[in-house]
Amino acid sequence: MSLPGGIRLKLALALFAIVGGALLGAFLIVVPSLEQRLVAAKLEGLRADAEQFATSYLADSAQFSTALAADAYVSNAAGFYDSRIVVFGVLGPPLRLSTVADSAAGSADRISGDAVALEAARTGRTMTARVRRGNREYGEAAAPLFTGRVILLSASLADQLSTVRLVERRLLSATVGALAIAAALGLSAAAMHARRIRRLQRAADRIAQGHFDDPIVDHGDDELGQLARSFDRMRVQLAQLDRARKEFVANASHELRTPLFSLAGFLELLADEELDEATRREFLSTTRSQVERLTQLATDLLDLSRMDAGRLRVEREGVSLDEVARVLAEELRALAEASGHVLEVDAGVEAWALADEERVLQIGRALAGNSLLHTPAGTHVTIRAAQRGARVALLVEDDGPGIPGPHLERIFDRFYRVEGGHASGSGLGLAIARELAERMAGAVAVESRPGHTVFTLELPAEPVTGPATPVAATV
Repeated sequence: MSLPGGIRLKLALALFAIVGGALLGAFLIVVPSLEQRLVAAKLEGLRADAEQFATSYLADSAQFSTALAADAYVSNAAGFYDSRIVVFGVLGPPLRLSTVADSAAGSADRISGDAVALEAARTGRTMTARVRRGNREYGEAAAPLFTGRVILLSASLADQLSTVRLVERRLLSATVGALAIAAALGLSAAAMHARRIRRLQRAADRIAQGHFDDPIVDHGDDELGQLARSFDRMRVQLAQLDRARKEFVANASHELRTPLFSLAGFLELLADEELDEATRREFLSTTRSQVERLTQLATDLLDLSRMDAGRLRVEREGVSLDEVARVLAEELRALAEASGHVLEVDAGVEAWALADEERVLQIGRALAGNSLLHTPAGTHVTIRAAQRGARVALLVEDDGPGIPGPHLERIFDRFYRVEGGHASGSGLGLAIARELAERMAGAVAVESRPGHTVFTLELPAEPVTGPATPVAATV
């Protein structure tokens, strides 16, 4: 069950608990420690006074002719030491005490059989202790004499304990004040953080609803500020993905609609019984090409969906790029002749890649097909392999007019086509080629200027060179 007030109240209570716990801990440590130190200092003073008085009493005891003289001596000393002094005689066995002189002889507070004095008589050492008589606490020190007597000094601890109580009250007052301040500051700080969190929540709700236009701004340098900046980066990426998705759907719909309308039109024309055989064959040829276009588009879309879903499997095996160049030239020779291009293979370089053979052929078809379809007749297209240290490359070069500069950065985007007289295809081949290359730890790049364009597929080289194996080309 959540607390009412949400995170604001929780943060305030957390700060309140931290400050209160710290002050309570300080109170529990400081007050007992202070009391112990003050009492210990008092007892140490009583010890020194008891030993000093014992020495004086032992030296002057011969002068005490009567008990009254002894009482007077003890009373005078009590005033000097600011303590009650009792002289006990030690009797026994069993060990017991009898009062010889008492500076407070007329007081109702009688001291007899004092435990501290008995312990001093038993051990022969000066003893100190904190004792309670009635409702008051006293510090006592007892020093034994070799004459069979014990000197006891007893002083009230009221001053020491009152000092402790004063400090205790001051600490309690300070604790209450600190807790009040902590509560106020905690509520203010929590309210500020709660407002920032609510802004993030509203921004997340907008993103969840598909609204990516409003930026998420938080100028703080703390974790919330970092979270807000991460949210804004996510918003930008989601906006790009959303635009790409919409463009993908629109372009895919357009690419599917065009051949479907064409097929529908030709099928309707073919139903006309008055068509001559030559026209019918021409319509059938055009229909077949549209079916092939649809098939290729469906294959490309399936590859893209598998890559986006992470279900596209890529093998890692030794592939001879020199042999791949030969197979590509053989496959595309008919297309080159039909379009009036000169297709050549610059063979002889042993370049073994660690890649997926079928996917390398698919990339090669996209690169070489692009050069054959998008350059004018008479253009020379060369396919060759190259060794580049720990990398190998398959290159497709042509001497066509080149690719305009603004288009170089975008020709590998999905559905992107350079508009012009030679523009054709779905605009997916190069995009698929780049993503396939990346999944094989490789890369596809292009360099172009008028009269010289080079598409390069770069792949990691196979560590151990093996014998050339014929590559089975698939269409």
